[in-house]
Parts: sequence; C-alpha cells; structure tokens
Amino acid sequence: MRPGGAVEPEAGSRVRSRPAAVTARGWGWRHGGRSAQAVSGVDLTVSPGERVLLLGASGAGKSTFLHALAGVLGPDTGGEEQGSLTLDGNHPSDPAARGRTGLVLQDPESQTVLSRVGDEVAFGAENLAVPAAEIWPRVHAALADVGLRVPLDRSTSALSGGQKQRLALASVMAMEPGLLLLDEPTANLDPDGVGDVRDAVTRVLNRTGATLIVVEHRVDVWAGIVDRVVVLASEGGVLADGTPEQVLGSPEHRHTLADAGVWLPGTTPAIPGGAWTPPAAGPCLLQARGLAVARSVRGPAVLSGADLTLDAGTAVGITGPNGAGKSTLALTLGGLLRPRNGTLAAAPALAGTARPEPGRWTSAQLVGRIGTVFQEPEHQFLTNTVRDELAFGPRRLGRHTEGQVLARVQLLAERLRLDGLLEANPFTLSGGEKRRLSVATMLATEPAILLLDEPTFGQDARTWAELVALLREQLDEGRCMVSVTHDAEFIEALGSRNLRAADGVLAAGVPSGVLDTGTDEARRQQ
Repeated sequence: MRPGGAVEPEAGSRVRSRPAAVTARGWGWRHGGRSAQAVSGVDLTVSPGERVLLLGASGAGKSTFLHALAGVLGPDTGGEEQGSLTLDGNHPSDPAARGRTGLVLQDPESQTVLSRVGDEVAFGAENLAVPAAEIWPRVHAALADVGLRVPLDRSTSALSGGQKQRLALASVMAMEPGLLLLDEPTANLDPDGVGDVRDAVTRVLNRTGATLIVVEHRVDVWAGIVDRVVVLASEGGVLADGTPEQVLGSPEHRHTLADAGVWLPGTTPAIPGGAWTPPAAGPCLLQARGLAVARSVRGPAVLSGADLTLDAGTAVGITGPNGAGKSTLALTLGGLLRPRNGTLAAAPALAGTARPEPGRWTSAQLVGRIGTVFQEPEHQFLTNTVRDELAFGPRRLGRHTEGQVLARVQLLAERLRLDGLLEANPFTLSGGEKRRLSVATMLATEPAILLLDEPTFGQDARTWAELVALLREQLDEGRCMVSVTHDAEFIEALGSRNLRAADGVLAAGVPSGVLDTGTDEARRQQ
C-alpha cells in the first residue's frame, strides 16, 4: 500500500509517469472581475498515489481548485492567487509540471480540439512527445477502457454529450498523467456508462499508480474506490477530511454535510413545500406522430416512429443510453431542429396565430412558447452579466415593463441562489451555477413548454431540492415539462411519465421508482 492507503500498481505493469504529490497552504483564488473569492483558505496535502473524492456545495470552488492544479489558472487570466499550491514541489503552471496532470472538464465539448475521434485521443500524447509506436496502442486501450465503441474516423461533432464525455476521459487517459483530475466525469452518462467509466478509471489507476482527485456530487459512485474524502466549505477552508467511513459514516459529519448541501449515500433531500400532488393534465400543447429525428440535415435518423403528446400541467422524463437520440429529440420538439420524417404539430393552445410547425417559427415566436435548456449551459449564454442574461429573454418578448422584468430577475436569482452573482460574467460561474442560470433564463420567459436537458447536472443536494420545488410550481401553473435525464429521483419528484429512447425507438419506460438506478435489479426490470 502507498501512503494514504493507495493501491500499488498491478504486478508486472510499467509505470510511465510517477504519481504526483499535491500541497496547498492557505491557497485561494479570485477570478478576474469578481470581488468574492472563488475558493480560499485551503490547506491540503495529497500523497503520491492517493485517491481523493472532493466534495462541497455548488460554488464552493471545487472546479477552480482542479483548474489550478492543471495549471490553467494564472496572472494572464486576470485572477488573483493567495497562499501556495504546488505539484511535486513546483507551481502547477511551471514548465516543470508540464504533462503531469490530466484534467477532464465539466463540459467535455470545451476541451475537444480535433475533428476525428482517433486524432482527438492521440492529441495529448503527441504533444507530450510520446514515442509514435506507443501512441495508437494507447488510443485503442483508452477508448476500450471508457467504452466508446465508435470508428476512429467518426466526427467528434457527431457524438452525443455522453459520448463526448467518454472521449474527453479517453484523451486524458492516453496521456497517462501522474495526477488525474476528474470534474464530474459521470454526470451525463447513463447508468451502465457510469459503472464503465468508474471501472475504467480504476483500471488505469491500478496500472499506473497515478494520484486521483475526482469531483462528483453523487458520492456513492466513487466512495468504494477512493482512500479519502475531502469536503470544501462554501465560506472557505476544508469542512471535513478523512476516510470515506469517517466522513460519510459519522453521524456528526453527516449532519454538518447535509446542512452544507452535500449529497449523502442513502438519503434524498427534503424538497421545500413538503408533500405535493401532480396537477391534472390540461389541454394538448404539442403532438408528434411517427416522428424521426437526426442530429444534422444530412445525417441518419437516430430515432424514428416516435409518438408523443405533451399536455399542459404534465411532466415527461426521457431516459435511455447515451447516443440514443434523447437530446436530438428534445431539440426537435423545441423547434431547433427540423424533423427528418413524421409530423410535429402545435395545438392552437400553444401556436396561437403562428403556423403549427415549431421548426418553422421565428426565434421571437419560439421564445414565449417553448423554452429549451441545452445540455451545455454555455451554448445559450449571450451577455456579459448574470443580470442581463436573466433579463434578455423577457426584454425581447416585450410583455412587461423594465421594472417588472427586473423584479422577475431578482426573484429567480434568489430562488436559484444566484442573487450574489448578478454582476458576474456567466462564463466565470461554477458548473452547477451555470446550469441553474440556464434553467433560470428559460423560466424568465414563462414558456408553455419547458425542455430541460440534464437539468440537475452539477447540483448539490440543497440546490437540487430547490430546483425541484421551483419546477413543481411551473407544473402547478399549467406548464408542460420534458426532461432528458438519468436522474431517477428528479423524474420521480416531478411525477413524470417516463419514456425510454433505445435502439432507435421511443417507448414507455419503467416506473420511475426503479428508473436508472444503475443496479442489476433495475436493469433486469428494464
């Protein structure tokens, strides 16, 4: 065993990169243009080969800490550093630290560089001057490890969000870094994919002995393979540090962590407002018959023959494996992609004086009728401040006075814990904050149909519960909600009808109580 309980590399394996050591002393970071610290007062030592699960409330600075370790924060970014942070005794941005870390970001698309899958996975290793004879065996091994079974010449832009997440992980694994940094690597994966990625990471760690720091809100996935759990406090410093049993099993710690919004295994957050009964269905708003959808104009249909009716006051959950066409279906329902075949027609209750096909509506006609939350929040940000982002849609609609618009902005910001960030640039927010902002911008326009792609990504237990309570209110007000998600508890909390996309078709799914839990029993029931 290594210091801290880390496992020695497998017998007979060849370690290409020694495991890295991390030391933080009073470390903190303030992003440029922000008055408040993103993270502060971190004192932490991670021994070579340790496996650490990093927890904390949304906005506590977990992603910022990983970015700093990866060497991508520095004076040229306009930020300000406090204290010290070292990687093997060097600052992470020093040339001596080059290639020592591999970071998988929350938004995998933001780290995709090349147009073909094989080239993308090889890119990092090529830049580290790995011998040419070793690169392609690494590429094949990394893709197999993460379960991304696509041709090497497949376009990276043609992959689903979950497949892009696997691609990003494979690209980092092919580099074989001494420190592996994972920022919510399984958040958008189907249940089988979650297990595949966790097992792939375990295999790589066993083979290389690399140090691991992984950020994840749902701790049960990683608790069994890490040596240590560290919890960052929202107000700065470290809230808890110890073995998984010490941090997650102690009654004292569990109470403190629950108050901080940390997800705890075996618990479901209390939703504000208490018991809730889904409203009765209202009139039909949108109907699909024999609908076929494709990711591009000339691409093949990824889902065909879909029949779907969306009624006012109802919730629908769309689940299924990555790459099954769930996000493509949502974009088509939202009028952002044209149907490949079949019909998609809005009822008069939704269309009003507009023509019935949402795909032919102007953006001004769409914004007040159907609101879409993209899988990647950054894809829908248009302004330089959170306040203006929230006000953009209502201002464009022109239904309310400026005073009414600003009042709604303030209300949504308070409900989704964004009120202290109204002057911040949306792109500087944490992943969880970006997700809540993307939901809030859609809610600000009060559309009749809400289309949400992975709406609970990056949320701590507290913000998850507050988001559920807010969306329940939307259903009570007669809006229809469609959620593309792997979050079983979220679908159940909204009383959703479950549909499952798989093998090119959309069909009735399993009851939400056994949906996508990732257990063998749940899979058998599917």
